[in-house]
Amino acid sequence: MKPQYVYRWVNNHGVIRAFKKTRLRRGDAFTRLNGSAEGIENPYAVIEELRGSGGLRRTYPVWSTFDYELVREMLRDNRFGVGMPTLLPTPRIVLRALNHSEAPANPVDPPSMLVMDQPEHTRLRKPVTTAFTPRAVARLRDRIATVTDELLDALPDDGPTDLVTRYASQVPIAIISEMLGFPDSDRAMFLRWGDDISPLLDLGISWRTHQRAMESSERVHRYLVDHIERLRAEPGDDILSSLVTAGDLSTHELCASATLLMGAGFETTVNLIGKGIVLLLRNPDQLARLRADPELWPNAVEEILRFDPPVQTTARTARQDLEIAGHRLRRGSTVVLSLAGANRDPAMFPDPARFDITRDNAKSHLAFSSGIHVCLGAGLARMEGAYALRALFENFPDLRLTGPPARRQQFTLHGYEHLPAHTGPRVRSPQPTG
Repeated sequence: MKPQYVYRWVNNHGVIRAFKKTRLRRGDAFTRLNGSAEGIENPYAVIEELRGSGGLRRTYPVWSTFDYELVREMLRDNRFGVGMPTLLPTPRIVLRALNHSEAPANPVDPPSMLVMDQPEHTRLRKPVTTAFTPRAVARLRDRIATVTDELLDALPDDGPTDLVTRYASQVPIAIISEMLGFPDSDRAMFLRWGDDISPLLDLGISWRTHQRAMESSERVHRYLVDHIERLRAEPGDDILSSLVTAGDLSTHELCASATLLMGAGFETTVNLIGKGIVLLLRNPDQLARLRADPELWPNAVEEILRFDPPVQTTARTARQDLEIAGHRLRRGSTVVLSLAGANRDPAMFPDPARFDITRDNAKSHLAFSSGIHVCLGAGLARMEGAYALRALFENFPDLRLTGPPARRQQFTLHGYEHLPAHTGPRVRSPQPTG
């Protein structure tokens, strides 16, 4: 047990965990959303309870908003920065301990660009953007089709399966692994590590969960250090090789960027595909419209992202004393921005609780955030999601769930851990296009 990990858990999770338990006993709605089974299984009922008249709300000890325009404004406002909120000031002795103990690469510790403000954010993000331009993503289309078709061929014909472990998780991990130059044989290992590390994006996780996440972060870090050294000697044509050979980032920064790309390239898409399967099976009229008019698939993906986003929430911290939405915020104040709430704001999306694949402004959702921290892999996730969902339903038109979908026990990265299903008879059809 490393002392710095104890400090990190107490500072980022332990105090918050104790605070949540107290607030839950009082029935606090905001804590129910972010700290109870209700917030995982049915967050939208609690969101509507909290929405009230909109605007900015004081949900002690933080502020929060579920308002589309305000969420969008604050994501783009450079008076706010990123970072993990804490309830209590960190004692100097703890700060010294943390500053002298470099954490293994993970999404929530510097130098992850997810928690870095300008100008460091731009320095870390700029070298990576070339891999996710529309032209670069378009070049992956054939590879996505090949991977998806191989996975569909491996599913049983008219038999039982788990559509998360056998399909939804396999499409994005295959693509992002290739983009980072990882061998196919390591995919399963990265899936395990990802499951361990992703809870770090929640607040108030248990000590055991945090310890498991940091141990897996260490394993990923060691793997990446070795992988980067191999790429220095024999670079490939993948994005990580280009970052290594450019020489602009240190080894630790390269590890942090690779870890974040793995998470962003995988977690969003697996949740998008899993939620899409469930939503379309629960709304057969919408699935029938897609079968009648396949040109609707891109907009269907946007509506899935709006209706039940893979990332439910993010946060911003005031970098100065400021006024916004009629409230005075002191420097250091944290505002929790509900992406899920913004996507269900009736002022922006009429009848927001209705799943409608023809919704004309579905693409205005904030599922991929906005501003300088907008998701780099948004275009890739959209393309993977559209192809994977369309191909699945075209190959298995009688697909059905055989049991209740099992949610992942996480609040921020929201999705399904298992989708028990029966495929039905396979129909051989031409590859989807577009």
